[in-house]
Amino acid sequence: MGRPSRRRRPEPRIRTHVPHRRRNGVAARLPAHVTVKLRPGLPSLRSVRLVRVLEDSFAEVRDRGDFRLVHYSLQATHAHLLVEASDADALARGMMAVGARIARALNRTFRRCGPVLAERFHARVLRTPREVRNALAYVLLNARRHARQLAAALRIDPASSGRWFDGWRSQPAAEAPTAEAIPVSPPRTWLLATGWRRHGLIDSSEVPGKRGGGV
Repeated sequence: MGRPSRRRRPEPRIRTHVPHRRRNGVAARLPAHVTVKLRPGLPSLRSVRLVRVLEDSFAEVRDRGDFRLVHYSLQATHAHLLVEASDADALARGMMAVGARIARALNRTFRRCGPVLAERFHARVLRTPREVRNALAYVLLNARRHARQLAAALRIDPASSGRWFDGWRSQPAAEAPTAEAIPVSPPRTWLLATGWRRHGLIDSSEVPGKRGGGV
């Protein structure tokens, strides 16, 4: 008999910090703050070329009836999203569509193939006007937490949906939109459309705190 073949050791699975259990608390009346992360070593989501492609891609999935992408910001290794979903299943399906668009856009832009997202998304349901106000500031002004030079620049982050946000205390300078269609959907929940304004409009000079509605 010949020597037995050596079994190939399977590749290690990427561990996730997000439990796979059903997400409790998702409801049509409550928005959610969702974070998705890239695998290590990939190009930045803030690349100008990729931002423009993602704007067009998001326009295709911004409103699926039971899922809406209302706001987003792109950072080098992750993206923050504010979404509305009718239930946990709609949230999962909607995020699957968004994640597929991110992966397809990055691979097409940088002429690569293979997995892009590092793990399952993290979702935090927002239940109060204060939580939603904090989350809006955290998402739309998130670049200030990652780049000191942006802290003093009173302008809208071009890698965010801030250009389509109508809740600025005073309208900051912004680059002209590059997408052919608007990449975000108007909010329908009371909390994300109106309720958060009880705590004041958002100043473009704010620097979101680490605990200010983020994850």
